[in-house]
Amino acid sequence: MKSEKSVNGVDALCTPDESLSQRGTQRRDLLRAMAAGGLLTMAGTGLLTASGQAFAQTPKRGGKIRVATQSASAADTLDPAKGALATDYVRANMFYNGLTELDSKLGAKLALAESIDTKDAKVWVIKLRSGVQFHDGKTLTPNDVAYSILRHKDPATASKAKTLADQIKDVKATGPNEVTITLEGPNADLPVILATSHFLIIQDGTKDFKSAVGTGPFKVKEFSPGVRTVGVRNEKYWKPGLPHLDEIELIGIGEESARVNALLSGDVQLVNAVSARSTERIKNTPGFTVLETKTGQYTDLIMRDEGGITGNADFRLGMMHLLDREQIRKTVFRGFGAIGNDQPIDPSNRYYMPGLPQRPFDPEKAAFHFKKAGLASTPLQVYATPAAEGSVEMAMLLQQVAPKAGVNLQISRVPADGYWANHWMKHPLTFGSVNARPSADVLLTQFFRSDAPWNEANWKNPKFDQLLVAARGEPDDAKRKALYGDIQTLIHQNGGIGIPMFLSSLDGHTTKLKGLGSIPLAGLMGFAFAEHVWLDA
Repeated sequence: MKSEKSVNGVDALCTPDESLSQRGTQRRDLLRAMAAGGLLTMAGTGLLTASGQAFAQTPKRGGKIRVATQSASAADTLDPAKGALATDYVRANMFYNGLTELDSKLGAKLALAESIDTKDAKVWVIKLRSGVQFHDGKTLTPNDVAYSILRHKDPATASKAKTLADQIKDVKATGPNEVTITLEGPNADLPVILATSHFLIIQDGTKDFKSAVGTGPFKVKEFSPGVRTVGVRNEKYWKPGLPHLDEIELIGIGEESARVNALLSGDVQLVNAVSARSTERIKNTPGFTVLETKTGQYTDLIMRDEGGITGNADFRLGMMHLLDREQIRKTVFRGFGAIGNDQPIDPSNRYYMPGLPQRPFDPEKAAFHFKKAGLASTPLQVYATPAAEGSVEMAMLLQQVAPKAGVNLQISRVPADGYWANHWMKHPLTFGSVNARPSADVLLTQFFRSDAPWNEANWKNPKFDQLLVAARGEPDDAKRKALYGDIQTLIHQNGGIGIPMFLSSLDGHTTKLKGLGSIPLAGLMGFAFAEHVWLDA
């Protein structure tokens, strides 16, 4: 298919392989040109193809694999709206599809949507792919899409994406195979937002999630929260030739060393969240390897504003000056990842602000700020866990240097199991772990907006909230970048979180597993590996 329409010199109808994006930032360039020129048409097959070896070899059909992630609990869910952890996202991508999906450059590609049109980035007309069937044989309709998206706005749904859905004013079926989404204000990143796992499409009226009836590559065979999930091939999947495997079993193994042992013993064929220290062991074992995916993921030191010392601006600055970032990079993460600067936009993001002065490791300056904050000699308790990669080691490094700043820092190391429900955002001083998001707007909306449910530091800044809305709707890319620069400055100055590193995601797998590529959202191919991988016996 050749380009059929041009907007201000930018091709608006892409080839099937290009879909909504090409060569990284062209997706965003296209969207900015759309906003400036007043028209955008997106069309294509939208089939996300694996990278690397998958192109060099013909995939083989059949076989089963077991996959271990770092999280499983009684709170495991088949409701994409409630997904909160890696296993939830993987599970959702096995059983459901979105209107769009992410490519290897975090661009949006068409999936259940056959085309997307907008004139103002506020009203979006979406044509649905014809003939797509749910697992129970029912045909995908506009009502399914409207229900799936609008339910996020209902507080009773308890959607983890409600802050994103609040941007959506209405979703209506406007034709036999057409849906129109109207936003409260313009947002050129809507196709990317719709690619996040929370916005995957379910059947109209679904309320019972003991099983999953989706359009995805696998169907539920077994779902035992906290134990395992088993999916079997959807023989009527709408993507030709996919998936390759007959069956995938997901289990959770909280301890990283136990996950690696399970891999090297052959009990599982793929694991995520491998620590940097385990990479050589895996690579030096015949038949196994590690895939690195550079991401915007970070493990952060959270100082919650709840009326105590951790909400004090000087205390926060003191703690951030105790983070020896270079030592953390070398010793904790073995050189993987990029140095952070206490704001969440990573260096690979087009809106990253390189001119923001790097905060140094400086115990003397930390001591100055602690004294200014009126910090007494009472021991400080910081909660760390293997569930937040590197947090235990970072806490130990902080504990070692804290006396230089006159601080008595104590570590409460808690197990990975139950950490997110029982400790994360429940204490004044804790560690968090934030997976990369597909756009700056999604990340900032979910974690930093004053009313965001995942506002880790309980940081409420009206100026930030105003800048976020302004950046979202700004059609001029240079002006939008400047707004994001102001946002990064605000968070860096007093956002209540210390971000010493942006992490690479490391997946360990048997070399018999092929087709596993990198999508910089996260490891496990941005949680969407299931339909692409295959076994070379």
